Amino acid sequence: MKIIAMNGSPRKNWNTGTLLQKALDGAAAQGAETELIHLYDLDFKGCTSCFACKLRDGKSYGRCAVRDDLTPILDHIGEADAIILGSPIYFGTVSGMMRCFMERLLFPFMTYTNPPGSLLSKKIPTAFVYTMNISEELVPEFGYPVHFALNENVMKRIFGNCESLFSYETRQFEDYSKMVFSYFDP
Repeated sequence: MKIIAMNGSPRKNWNTGTLLQKALDGAAAQGAETELIHLYDLDFKGCTSCFACKLRDGKSYGRCAVRDDLTPILDHIGEADAIILGSPIYFGTVSGMMRCFMERLLFPFMTYTNPPGSLLSKKIPTAFVYTMNISEELVPEFGYPVHFALNENVMKRIFGNCESLFSYETRQFEDYSKMVFSYFDP
């Protein structure tokens, strides 16, 4: 079994990266092969809307035609038995790098058919790990559930099952005394 985790945080070893690594450690303890990829280490951009992935009989049909650091990952992600996407929540949604990754991951597999379908050759369980600096009680007030549901919905349509883990009131700074911060008591 191979499990790939994608870290959408600019800070590799903080909240999101730590939770992803713990998940992979648990999987490895059960015999899984694991890989943690830090998106901020890669030079790539989001979908360019070239539609080469939709071109009937095109050489890039069903795969992203853009060539950059993300290409080898996208070319092999279908070999995974499970995929975990981790991101801090910035202004109610995933980081910009995670969003760009999701565009490039999902759009080539999505079909413009009625009903919409997936070109993925097998179902792959997926999960989101979300870290955020707000309390669980404020999540609905800030409208976050809408964003989370949208992410899960599109992952389910393309990959099959999708679950989410939420980590609230995460640590942001090494030394809070140096920061202007009174949102909650760290």
